[in-house]
Amino acid sequence: MPRTLYYFRPSKVADVVKKLSSRYPVVPLDRAGKDHTPWHCPAVFIADSRESDFRQLEARAPAHGLWRMVCLVGAAGLARPRRVQDGRLFAALPRSAPPKLVEMAVERAFETLESAQRYEQIRRELNLVDSELETLNRIGVALSTERNTDTLLELILTKSREITAADAGSLYLAEEAGEGAKRLVFQLTQCDSQAVPFNKFTLPIDTRSIAGYTATTGEALNIRDTYQIRNQPFRQNRDFDKKFGYRTKSMLVVPMKNQKDEVIGVLQLINAKKRADAKLTSPKEVAKQVIPFSRRSHKLASSLASQAAVALENNLLYQDIHRLFEGFVKASVTAIESRDPTTFGHSERVAKLTVGLAEAVDRTDTWPYRVIRFTRQEIEELRYASLLHDFGKVGVREEVLVKAKKLYPSQLELVNKRFLYIRKAVELEGYRKKLDHVLANGNQSYQETFAKFDAEEQAELHELEEFLRLILQANEPTVLPEKASEKLAEVAGWTFEDPSGPSEPLLSPEEVRFLSIPKGSLDADERLQIESHVIHSFRFLSQIPWTKELKRIPEIAKAHHEKLNGSGYPYRMKSDEIPFQAKMMTIADIFDALTARDRPYKRAVPVERALNIIGEEVKSELLDPNLFRLFVGAQVYQLTAKD
Repeated sequence: MPRTLYYFRPSKVADVVKKLSSRYPVVPLDRAGKDHTPWHCPAVFIADSRESDFRQLEARAPAHGLWRMVCLVGAAGLARPRRVQDGRLFAALPRSAPPKLVEMAVERAFETLESAQRYEQIRRELNLVDSELETLNRIGVALSTERNTDTLLELILTKSREITAADAGSLYLAEEAGEGAKRLVFQLTQCDSQAVPFNKFTLPIDTRSIAGYTATTGEALNIRDTYQIRNQPFRQNRDFDKKFGYRTKSMLVVPMKNQKDEVIGVLQLINAKKRADAKLTSPKEVAKQVIPFSRRSHKLASSLASQAAVALENNLLYQDIHRLFEGFVKASVTAIESRDPTTFGHSERVAKLTVGLAEAVDRTDTWPYRVIRFTRQEIEELRYASLLHDFGKVGVREEVLVKAKKLYPSQLELVNKRFLYIRKAVELEGYRKKLDHVLANGNQSYQETFAKFDAEEQAELHELEEFLRLILQANEPTVLPEKASEKLAEVAGWTFEDPSGPSEPLLSPEEVRFLSIPKGSLDADERLQIESHVIHSFRFLSQIPWTKELKRIPEIAKAHHEKLNGSGYPYRMKSDEIPFQAKMMTIADIFDALTARDRPYKRAVPVERALNIIGEEVKSELLDPNLFRLFVGAQVYQLTAKD
């Protein structure tokens, strides 16, 4: 570092300076300032307190602190200068001081300046390192919180270019190519100086390409000029440069390694620039602005690549877990619907309707929902709760779950066989009577007698047919007429002879009880079993260790059959106890149950009629009126029109 001595001339200080060692360059300054001599620091100024040196220094000395003053004073000492501070005054010596003492003072002044300069340099470097660490930390936080993979890749490349002042860059990801092999996929590119069209392509992971070399070896490459690569297995592909008139010069290629030290991607940075905002629009600008990537840029890019690799792998792992969970949900819905095929698609439709209603709530600016907004995670939570709301049906006996008629199929089959047996018995009894008549009377007047027997038989068979018709009619899950209930009691009073034992009634007490169900296909006990599916759903879903974003799924699902006045099931919740999301799901669930076309125990209700039915429940204070108004007004019900 050059050291320079300064003094003003004319001045008697010149005599002192001449006696000093010639180890320092000496520069005299014109006292009047006519020479405009620039200062070179670090510098020491030899001043004379008798002269006007202080006033001249105030006007001409550099503003920074890399200079000091050694002042020669008379016997009266040194009066404190008005603006030249003590921090610049290193020593005050008598004019009679020997040259050796003056030289020692000058030497110590230079040492002090150099120490201060080293300190300032270290301070700047520490500030730079601190700033870089803070930048990396901010980038790391941003990378760790981003869940969208495409956005994450954009963020990785953008931030890498920012901290290295790179004009362009590309990002490659390693992917499975089958049979354990891997390849690089060109995933993203950016360029400040060119509008770059993006076309995805793949590269083999070998040493023939620059990115492939880094992926193969795991080594970073810092290339000063890609057109001057020598004695390497790889070459720069110049197709882009030729096509777009670009010049790829300096390049920094960094591997992205996961925690297992496996290369999962390659970060390729192109053309480090002196000025980050410079545009490389011509070869002249490239020559003027492009520099090699520095060691500091290399370290920063490597550090960011490590953070990016962890963030990317976490992101991919998050996606894998999300896909795994989606598969679990779909498998659960399939399991539910395989036990009750008549409800196929119900869960998906309810989820679509519920999410659609939530999005309508999110869009509205009218009271009372203008303050309600759902996050993406809350919408996802609601969707899963809707898909799994009937999960507990796996805990309900299948014969109850799929019961379409009042009698179970096995019971109806037994009734049919019983009537068939009685029919055969009646016919056999007719033949027996005819045979007895012939044996007793021969063929005398048999025609009249046989006609009488046939008429009695037909009457009895007709009555049996009427009984069976009544039973089949009563077996339908419709409202049972009062007269039909009385007739069933009459039928139950009939008996038939059982050859294997005592006489049996046409209908057993249990069959009569089922056939006497006033409405629907379920008796009170079976209905409780069906209603218990909500309890099973809550119990099953509560055992899953949900993330904090999905933790309310069990609470939402368990309330989808509750009504505002407490008449719902199974918990008899009142309005303020029912989650808002469950109120939306309830409307969606009822609408789909009414309009579903695949229920064998009922016909699909037209949409308009279904909305009227739900409207009646709203009037009865069973369902939320504002939500239903939005369900109709936003035409949410049309979301499943084609399903």
